Formats: sequence, structure tokens, C-alpha cells
Amino acid sequence: MNTIYNTVYNNYMTTYAPKPLTRYDTHKKSELRSVYNSIVKYTKDAPWYLPTTSKETQHYAVSLKENARELRNTIAQLGGLESEELFSKKSAYTSDENVASATYIGSKEAAENISDIELEVRSLAAPQENLGLFLPDERVALAPDTYSFDISINDMNYEFQFSVGESETNRDVQERLVRLINNSDIGIRADLAESEERTSLRLTSNSTGVPTGRERIFSVTDNHTSKTAGTVAYFGLDYTSRESSNARFLINGEERSSSSNRFTLGRLFEVELKGVSQEDRPVRIGLKTDVESLTDNITNLIGGYNDFVKAATSYLETQTKSRQLVREMRGIAYKYNNALESMGLNMTEDGTLNVDKDLLHQTASQSRDIVTTFGYLKDFSNSLLRKSNQVSLNPMEYVEKTVVAYKNPGHNFTNPYAASAYSGMMFNSYC
Repeated sequence: MNTIYNTVYNNYMTTYAPKPLTRYDTHKKSELRSVYNSIVKYTKDAPWYLPTTSKETQHYAVSLKENARELRNTIAQLGGLESEELFSKKSAYTSDENVASATYIGSKEAAENISDIELEVRSLAAPQENLGLFLPDERVALAPDTYSFDISINDMNYEFQFSVGESETNRDVQERLVRLINNSDIGIRADLAESEERTSLRLTSNSTGVPTGRERIFSVTDNHTSKTAGTVAYFGLDYTSRESSNARFLINGEERSSSSNRFTLGRLFEVELKGVSQEDRPVRIGLKTDVESLTDNITNLIGGYNDFVKAATSYLETQTKSRQLVREMRGIAYKYNNALESMGLNMTEDGTLNVDKDLLHQTASQSRDIVTTFGYLKDFSNSLLRKSNQVSLNPMEYVEKTVVAYKNPGHNFTNPYAASAYSGMMFNSYC
């Protein structure tokens, strides 16, 4: 049963929520209880609908919820869950974005005593790469049969089975293996490398760094596979052309290493390495000024709003009720239109907001009272937060449904129908 749940969870995360989770995706018991009570209250009065069976509609409903989660997390990262903390988040800078980028993750109090950090990158963390034999685009030399091989990664073994036809070429089989491995989503990317009209099957791990307790991140064998063996040797899948390696860098002159190119420094900065430093030219990491941090926070908020509107707009041709959500989002922005324009935030025809960074920076730098100047923007953010919570709680509100019956007023009862209908979309075809 755990294997089934793991498969469902992996499918959900890779299909609907490709973006990384944040600390705002964890919740206290009181928060979960509040969500549960809200669901009970909603389902008590909700009419009965015919089940939604269209895969496109199911994907749309789940995507709505995930986009709402992303918008909520954007606001939360700006301190928007508590109105007095909104836009107070400090922004980090690096002196060379081509070498490293940084995000401040510490508290407002800790920011008062932070000194700049010097970072010198010696090498980046690298994934493992297996490069197979370069074969001509000729008829495959394997006998027609059903073959299989095993890939071991993260203490898990995965068997891949495929058939080889009599008239297929090496490239035909290689392209099928690329699709087979990529669709399995086990943490390995497959593609074809080409050289002088010959092709090779290349396997690259998604993860980087030297694994703990193992020689390699993944290995490919067919010694104990269930079907016919021989494809590993024929395609050369077991040859490791590049070993995985850790990132090596200096922090204020002290040598460090990391298995990933993304890591945290002293619970203050989240750093992502992008390139190698020039000799004797370390990158400086520090905090931006209050005005720069404020403009960054506002820009991030508008970016979150725009992303949500664009995601909803992308379904206008296939989901009729998505128009309702787009109208509601535009209505929220239009309510604060005059105040937003005075800050350099202008509404466009498609409902998104365009940021005039020069005017926004000028408004922030000349303001004597930030609370008063950007008060309307806080109200705008709070309205977006309420809307994201509503969509996350009940994405089915924006799905075209057929009503079967309305409940008897005053004699209704709670039921899990609406919530279970939505949850069933994630488990569909697995249980």
C-alpha cells in the first residue's frame, strides 16, 4: 500500500507541482483544523453535482489549487501572513549574479548585525553521467525479443522492459528508451548524443554530489533482470563518463564543500552557485538597503499576482468558468487601481500589472511614512491572500459542473462529497 501512495505522490508532485516546496507548506495542527472546519462548513451547504470525469478538467482543478498555493507562498515570503510584517523582508545581493545568487532567509532582528560575506567558488557540484556507445543508424543487431535492464538509484531498483522489432534501427530503440526513462521520472534524464551520424544514449542524474555510502548515484545492469539480457552491453549503458562531484568554495577564506549547488549559510542566506569565480575576485554577499528591499518585495508580489492571472488565463479556451476567476482577480486590482498607478504599478489589457521600477523606487525613497504611502498596497496584498486561500480551499468553484440537487435549507448535513471529489482526482487510476 505504501508503494501505491508513493507512486501517487510522485505523480502528483511531478505533474501538478513542479515548483519546490517551502517552509510555508508545513502547517500547525490549529491551521489544519481551521482548514478542516472550513471544508465542513462549505460542504454542508454545497449542492450535489455530477462527478467530473474529464482528465483536462481534473488537471485544471488541481493546477488551480497549486497556483493558489504558489501565490499564497509568495505573499507569505514577504511577511504577508501578518500585516505588520508585510514588505519588511530584507533582500540579499551578490556582486556577481553569474557566479552566485542569494536570498535572505533570516529574521528581521538578525539582519541588523550582518556583515558582508566573501564567497569564492572553485568548482560546481556535478551530476553523474553515463554515456553509451555511439552506434550508426542501421538495423539493430539485437534479435527480436523482449528485453529488460535495471537501474538502481536512491536505494531503489527499477526494471525497464521493452521490445525490439525485426526492422528497427539502433536510433529507433534508443529514442524509445529515452522516452521510457524520462516518463518514469526516477531522477535520471535521458537524451541522445550525436557524433558523425552516430547516436549514443546518455543518462544524467538529476541530483549532484558524491553520494554517502555508495560509489555512484545510479548504476545500470541486466545481470539479474526478468527478461532477456544484453542491452546494457550492446548500448554501453553501464559506462560512467563523468563521476558526480561536490561543489568546492571558500567562505571568508575558509574552505567548504556541498553536494548541491544550492545551500544555506548560517541560516541567514540561501545561496545558489552558478559559475566559477575568477581568480582573486571573490563574490560579496550582503543585504540591500531598506528602499531596495521594499521595491524588491513589491516587485515579487506583483510577479506572483501576474503569474496567477496568466495561469488562469491559459485555460480560457478550454474551461469556461476560468473567466470568472480572471474577472475576480482583475476586479481586485481595479479596486486599488488609482493607488497602484501612483506607485508605478499599471494595469494592462490582459489584467496583469506592469511595474515602472523607476517610479516605484522614487516613491519608496521619497516617502516619509512607508505605512501610509503603501497602505493601499497592503490592502491589495491582503485581498490576494484571501482569494488564494479561497481558491486553494475550493478550486471546484471555478469548474463547470452539472447540479443534481440542492439541499433542503435548514435540514442539511455535513458530508465529504466536495472534498473527496477533488481528492479523487489525484488518486484516479491508482486505487
